[in-house]
Amino acid sequence: MAEILRLPPKERVALLGEAWDAIAASPSEVPIPEWHVQELERRLATPDPEFVPWEEVRSRLRDAG
Repeated sequence: MAEILRLPPKERVALLGEAWDAIAASPSEVPIPEWHVQELERRLATPDPEFVPWEEVRSRLRDAG
């Protein structure tokens, strides 16, 4: 870790991007905490009344322009 912190910020960001890409390449290997699953289920069960579907947002923007 000390070696990584000695790198210039631009190189650390690039390294972080490479690490993220490696993780994203195997999503089934990334454990999902149970509380994430529970929160997702909660949000899907009671949708936010302020949520506006993307299609509606897009339509509003087209109509306004």
